[in-house]
This record gives sequence, structure tokens and C-alpha cells, in this order.
Amino acid sequence: MEDRAIRPKDRFLVFGSPVIDDAEIEEVIASMRSGWLGTGPKVARFERDFQLYKGATHAVAVNSATAAMHLSALAAGLEPGDEVITTPMTFCASVNAVIYTGATPVLADVDPLTMNIDPNQVASKVTSRTRAILPVHFAGRPCDMDALCEIADRHSLTIIEDCAHAIETEYRGRQAGLFGDFGCFSFYVTKNVITGEGGMVLTQREEDAARIKILALHGMSKDAWKRFSDEGYKHYQVVECGFKYNMTDMQAAIGIHQLKRVEPFWHRRQEIWECYNQAFADLPIGLPADPEPETRHAYHLYTIMVDEARTGISRDAFLEAMTAHNIGVGVHYMSIPEHPYYQQTFGWMPEDYPHAMGIGRQTVSLPFSAKLSDADVEDVIETVRRVLRR
Repeated sequence: MEDRAIRPKDRFLVFGSPVIDDAEIEEVIASMRSGWLGTGPKVARFERDFQLYKGATHAVAVNSATAAMHLSALAAGLEPGDEVITTPMTFCASVNAVIYTGATPVLADVDPLTMNIDPNQVASKVTSRTRAILPVHFAGRPCDMDALCEIADRHSLTIIEDCAHAIETEYRGRQAGLFGDFGCFSFYVTKNVITGEGGMVLTQREEDAARIKILALHGMSKDAWKRFSDEGYKHYQVVECGFKYNMTDMQAAIGIHQLKRVEPFWHRRQEIWECYNQAFADLPIGLPADPEPETRHAYHLYTIMVDEARTGISRDAFLEAMTAHNIGVGVHYMSIPEHPYYQQTFGWMPEDYPHAMGIGRQTVSLPFSAKLSDADVEDVIETVRRVLRR
């Protein structure tokens, strides 16, 4: 694409804006007309559809990936005194889900190229208290699951996969979310498949799926839609102190049709990825590494590295300039040890995780939604080039 002068856009390009078609809207309206607004038959349908798409044994829908990870950690039996190794290059939910159980998160630095957790760092962090590994498939790129599974097998550890970015991700012919004991997915509004808010847990064992389903709805033994169905009222018992983590039919109504278009959406993001790569190849910025052989990248985020020494502009000044030109951008992520809570609670310091620290202070996520038109992509490219020329 040729560089040309940019005029300020007449509208703000929202970062991560989803594609919503008539099918989703009509399905939501149908739910409203049916009277099933809470957890009901559409949630059950979405669970089945997602289970089939992933080739999973069991699937349980919840209201967020945070809930998915928390419930998975509880089903794994994590408790105070246990340790869980995870990455500092992630959203806070990955760490918080461990904290909710009373267990202690332990950070292992990332590989600077893939931005995923480094198995060598994981191996060095295993202690007698380690009970689980929580890898995050960052931006949709699969972690080195061969190495992580070998560590888990050697030390009899549970694997809880954070697949919030990784709905379409594959590693050596296997779907992300099926390597560990639990695979946790997000359908937040910026994700590749959206329900507004929502999540899913994939499990290998029926007893884990059953317990997660109970924990997700107050510890009750029956789903709400089974209690109030036309088969007659079903009494329930509270068998455990659970949570309000259930997905609703209103959310599932969106997800059912989003999932049907997951492959066309993926192909569109692949096109945008390749377009960005070509357009930015001559610029003094870091570009994402190519997908590794025998993997499928979910193309959830397109991140560039803005190093002030190379570009003449700081990362934060770059963010402000893009926003001033009506281009929405994101940061995924400042490393976990940058945040005051974790510094105060665990004594973590960014300098102790130098690769994550460096990435977190330079990274910028550009608009990367299947909703982007060719003109939107052109606007993003030209704005990046203009800001860097300044």
C-alpha cells in the first residue's frame, strides 16, 4: 500500500469492535420473546456447539474466562499453600484466579520472541509446593505444549490452559484447551467469538465438568432451566458453596451465531495480519514473530514493539498520537509485576522478569478485528507511518 497524506478520520475506529449481524440480533430477540433470559436451552446448545468445534469431551459455559479459570482451579483442588506457575505477560485475571483459591501464583518469565511462558523458566520454578501450571496462549500463539506437558508429567502437575486468546489455536494437530486438565476460553466483546461477556471450560473428566457446573450456579444441584421447564418443577439442593458464574441465554444467543462464522473471521484476520506485516516491514518497529511450524495462530492480537531508541517516540506518546488521529489502540499487556497490588502482596518487581518487562513497556496492539474494512486497515497503516515520521 502506498503512503499518502492522512486527513483526520471523521469517526473513531474502535479497538476490537465485533462483527454483529442480523442472525445474532434475531436470536437475542427470540430469547426475549421466549421468556428464557437466564441459563436455559440456548446455553446448553452453545456448550454442545463449542464442544463439537473443539473436539472436547466436556464443555461448561460460564460468565467469563475469569470464572472459568477460578472454577477450574477449585476443581483441580488448589488450596492455600499450593503454588501455581504462570506468566507475567497476561491479563490480571490469570493470576487472580489462582489467588481466589488461596493458592500462591509464581511467575516464570516469557520467551522474548513468542511472548509465551518459557518452559525453561517454568522448570526452574517448580518446588515441592507446585501443584499446577497455568500457561497463557498469548495473542493466539500456542505455548510450547510439548515441553510444558513434559514438565507437568514429570512432577504430576495439573495444567489449566488460559485460552482467552486461543479459540482457533492449534499446536501440532491438537486444539488449544485440550492439552491440560482444563481449557478456559473467553467470549468478551473484543475476542474472536463474542457473547458480550462469557466464558467456557473444557474438561477431560466428567466429574470435573459436573462440579464446575454446580459451582457456577450457587452450588445448586439443578440448572435453573431444568427446575422451571415444562417437564415440571424440580427441587434442588445446595451441595456446595458456589458462585454466580452462569452464562445466560441472552449471551449464548449471540455466541451460537458467532461460532458459526469463526472460520471466516479467522481468515479475515489472517489477511489483515499479512497486510500489516508487508506494510510495516521497512519501519523501525518490532513485528510479531511468524507462526511456528505445525501450529495454527488464532490471530487474536497484532502487536508491534515501539522502542523509543529506534523510533524517536516513546510507546505512550505513540499511543496518544494514534488516539489523536481517531485510531483506537491497546496495550497487551503491562507485565503483572508493574502493578502495585502484586508488588505489595508478593514483592514482585518488573526487573525480575526482564523479557516481560521489556515487552510490556514497548507493546502496542493495533486494531485487528474481522470487522475492519480495507479502508480501515489502510487508515491504520497510514496513521502508524505518519506518527513514526513525526
